[in-house]
Amino acid sequence: MLSGRKVLLIIGGGIAAYKSLDLIRRLSEQGVTVTPVLTEGGANFVTALSVSALAGQKLYQNLFDLDVESDIGHIQLSRAADIIVVAPATADLMAKMANGLANDLASTLLLATDKPVLIAPSMNVRMWHHPATRRNIATLKSDGIHVVGPDKGSMACGETGPGRMAEVPDIITSIQSVIQDGPLRGRHIIVTSGPTHEPIDPVRYIANRSSGKQGAAIANALLARGARVTFITGPAIAENPQGAEIVEIETAAEMLAAVDHAGPSDAAIFAAAVADWHVVGAGKSKIKKSASGGLPQFELAENPDILRAVSQRKSNRPELVVGFAAETDNVVENATGKRLRKGCDWILANDVSPETGIMGGDRNQIIFISDTGAEKWPEMSKNETANMLVNKIIEAFGDTDT
Repeated sequence: MLSGRKVLLIIGGGIAAYKSLDLIRRLSEQGVTVTPVLTEGGANFVTALSVSALAGQKLYQNLFDLDVESDIGHIQLSRAADIIVVAPATADLMAKMANGLANDLASTLLLATDKPVLIAPSMNVRMWHHPATRRNIATLKSDGIHVVGPDKGSMACGETGPGRMAEVPDIITSIQSVIQDGPLRGRHIIVTSGPTHEPIDPVRYIANRSSGKQGAAIANALLARGARVTFITGPAIAENPQGAEIVEIETAAEMLAAVDHAGPSDAAIFAAAVADWHVVGAGKSKIKKSASGGLPQFELAENPDILRAVSQRKSNRPELVVGFAAETDNVVENATGKRLRKGCDWILANDVSPETGIMGGDRNQIIFISDTGAEKWPEMSKNETANMLVNKIIEAFGDTDT
């Protein structure tokens, strides 16, 4: 899939630089030409010899290399590759990128390029959460920079949290999604996933039994075909798709706001299991048991209907709106009625009765409902279900190059 591609790899100065050696090796195995740029900080963690030997290419370090710069080498370098990958992307490198600084070879290349840029942040958890870093990452994303990670976990500094550089397979997947000339290239698709949590008090909530696995599988299938994906997810156990724009929310109201904020899209796929109700005036303190044994009384109110709101937009409605219907009885009848009430184009209905094992499991069986009727799909994995749906989306957009 990546054979014949050219990657300019900038290795920043962090302990995660050792992963760049594995990244070079794996990309090279796929037929990718990797041209390495080693920063001054990166050279403290990996050697120029090891990087160059693995890449089989000349390594670049110095902005003022007379032999290279006689032909304005940094300009040629910045535009000769299909993509620039920064791994690890340190807080310092990200700050330079966000503010347009160009005082070394790496930052100059990044400022001079006209090619897509993918960064894999890596830093201490406190640095990642610092307001300056949050501003910088927001600026970079708004500038069109692609981001993979960081992951959560224990770090070399002994602290735990977000800040670990994404694993090499995830970086390669992101590279593929950024540069792949797939049938959905240039398309922006919103995917909602997981449950919503509607608070009762600070420790209790109303939710649905959703793992987020189907939504994540759909996002990955879209990314593999070149789409730009905004992935809006409630608290889910499934891993977020690498290469997507991730928006994490808790409540239905937050999910609707995130969908609106995501902007115009070519398609919107609502795979999230949104709670139908929320508690009016949710408690700010934990509700205690009554000494008399009385039960607490809750007033429920309906949550916003995200699928209907988007389906019935008068302007900026996506070309294709897809909903899900998790049913336990009269699946086809109920899902068909839902499609008509909401005004969406397609409904993917499934039977989520406990004996099916679909809710939270790894397999699914869909009844695909459109204006032409109901089509029963065979039972298959959620990844296979995602691919079948994405193939239909490609067909609907008029591109059958799957």
